[in-house]
Parts: sequence; C-alpha cells; structure tokens
Amino acid sequence: MSTVTAILRKKKNSQGLFPLAIRVTKNRKSSYIYTGFNIAENQWDDQKRIVKKNHPNSRRLNNLLLSKMAKISDTVLEVESDSKSTSVSYIKQRIQKGGDTNFFDLAQKHIQTLIRRNQHHQAKTEEGRIKVLKEFSKTTTLPFENITESFLYRFKSYLLGDKKLSERTVVNYLILIRTTFNIAIRDEVIDRDIYPFGRGKVTIRIPESDKVGLNKDEIIKLESLNLESLAKKHALNVWLFSFYLAGIRVGDVLRLKWGDITDGRLNYRMSKNKKLVSLKMPEKALQILDGYKTSDIKKNDFIFPELKKAKLNDSKDVTRKIQTATRKFNRHLSKVATLAKIDKSISMHIARHSFGYISGAKIPIQMLQKLYRHSSITTTVNYQSNFIHNEEDEALDVVLKF
Repeated sequence: MSTVTAILRKKKNSQGLFPLAIRVTKNRKSSYIYTGFNIAENQWDDQKRIVKKNHPNSRRLNNLLLSKMAKISDTVLEVESDSKSTSVSYIKQRIQKGGDTNFFDLAQKHIQTLIRRNQHHQAKTEEGRIKVLKEFSKTTTLPFENITESFLYRFKSYLLGDKKLSERTVVNYLILIRTTFNIAIRDEVIDRDIYPFGRGKVTIRIPESDKVGLNKDEIIKLESLNLESLAKKHALNVWLFSFYLAGIRVGDVLRLKWGDITDGRLNYRMSKNKKLVSLKMPEKALQILDGYKTSDIKKNDFIFPELKKAKLNDSKDVTRKIQTATRKFNRHLSKVATLAKIDKSISMHIARHSFGYISGAKIPIQMLQKLYRHSSITTTVNYQSNFIHNEEDEALDVVLKF
C-alpha cells in the first residue's frame, strides 16, 4: 500500500527557498512530484503538512496541494488495483504528465536537443537506433522500468545475432539508452533504483578499435597516380589535403574558404569542438590548391566546391551535403586504392589515421596533441597507441633472439 504526503523538500534554491512536493512512498521507497512552487522554511508547518498563514498565498498553495494530492491518490489507487507489485517509480510515471515517462518520448527529447545543437548527423543516427529498439520491443510506449538488465542482455543478443552488428556499434545503442536514463533521473522522471547500468549490473565497455593507416610507401603510390577521372582525382586531392594538414576532418576541409589562408598559414575553427587552429601550409597542400584557383576567386568562396550550393544558414542542409560528399569521396577512394595496388581500405577518415601512423614516434606527443587539437594529452597517447608498437616489437625480438 502506498502513502501520499505533502512535504517541503530540504533542497534550497539560489533564493534560499525550498520546493513544495508530493511524496509517494511504497515498500519504504519514495518518489517525489514537484508542484513548481518554493517557499521559505519558516512558512511550512511540518506537523500539519500545510503552508502557514505567514505566506501571502497560503490559501491558494494549500488548495493546490490538496488538489494535487487527490489526483495523485486516485492514480495510485488505479495503478495498485491493476497490480499490487507495481514499483513506486512506475506509480510516478503514471502520475507524470506530458508523456516523458515513456522511454521513447524522452529519447526523442534527447534527439531534439542534438538538433538544436546542430548535431544533425548524430541526431539522425540516434533516430535510427530508436527505430531498431522499437522493432525489438514491439511497442511505441516503453516504460523505463521495463528496460531491465535482462531486457538489455536480450537486446544486445538481438543486435549481435539478428542485426549482425559489431560490438562497437552495439555499445553505441547501449550508450543511447544509458544517456536517456540519466536524463530521466536528472529530471526526476524516474528513480535511480531502476537504473540498469553500473557495477553489478550492465556495464558498458568500449572495445578497442582497429585503426589502420597508410604507410609512407602507400602515400607515395597515391601521390604518383595519374588519374584520368576528374571525380577520382578530386577525391584524392581532398584526401591528400587532409593528410598533409595532420588529418583535418572532412567536414572542416569542405568548410574551408580562401580567406582562411593568409601569410602561408591556414586558420580555421574546428566544427567538432570549436577550437581555433593555425597551421603552416605545407608545400604539397599549396600545390593541390593551385589546381582549384580561378581568376575571380573571393575570400568567402569555398576552396572545394561541395558546399557552394549549400544553404549556409541551414546547418541541417550543410551537414547533409557534407555526408553526401563524404560517401561520394569514399566510393572513389576505394577505386583509387585498387588502381594504386593498395590492399587497405581507404576512406576520408583514414587520412587522420595515416598521419598518426606515419608520425609514429617521430614527433613529441605534446606536439601531436597540438596538431590534433586534443583537450587532453591522454587522448593523444591513447590515439597514438594504435600506431606505435616499437617497445612491444623490441621486447618480442629480445625474447626470441636465442
């Protein structure tokens, strides 16, 4: 049997006031529904559970509390008449308004937040993952309490077996679910006691990725190609330009304008973290640019043509055109690799891996951190560990020399 009580929560806000709330308790576990009103501590009668008369709107607030408690009590009775084993978190879900207690509704709010931040590619990817989760659960109304550890293990097996997804991709699905849970807990939509992640529950471990870059000889093969196809040549130019400048991400390459190059330096702001970057333009990169110069270029003109027809005030359109261009580049690069007799897969992102692979131990890790614009040197160390194996190789040789 649940109890419904009006209380003053001891969580003081910046004005020194405390929130009025309704506490629902069952099996010694409590959940709170907030009224949206805050009062001073001396304006609350803790014995009578009412707002004291020294508050100017005490009558209205007390009427509000009575009204809310009546509605909550009705919901509690309704829920418990259906199932005596219902948890307090589920009772709160039924009480809450606006549909946020449905996992999919709150996940959609998360996606909308990504869109407001202009993270359209991630938002689209997350929408696809939610669609798969709906297919698996066979419902569009999934209560948080139904997403148990058992549910997650079954979902993981479904992704690995039926969907044939990689371990790394499955982790991304679990991260989305965990993020939505954290948002629900932060917004007090659910209680932490139904959180299915953490020690002793479902743990998320990101598997090591296999980062493969091209070596120096393979880069030389690409540089030596004489391509007849303009589309393949253009894709290779963009790839090499990225490589020559420490593996600039393709989205940033396509956003570059002629005005970003001054006094032999490239100055631009990274789209991923908004950091400013200033790099000396290598001679090989300048030679590529010579093939794109025209007599009437202006500072605000894009260096490469992919975004010339983009709606620049529409971040979604810009993102879409970058994605389309990247897919096109990758198709051409795959054919370029065959022509160069390189048996490694080549994509735009491999330009960054290739720079890391060739730089190896040649450049101090602190300088690589600056080139990559990593916030933490730990990130750089972890990234380069995919390409530097000198110590392991030497250790192996030492053991086997007998």
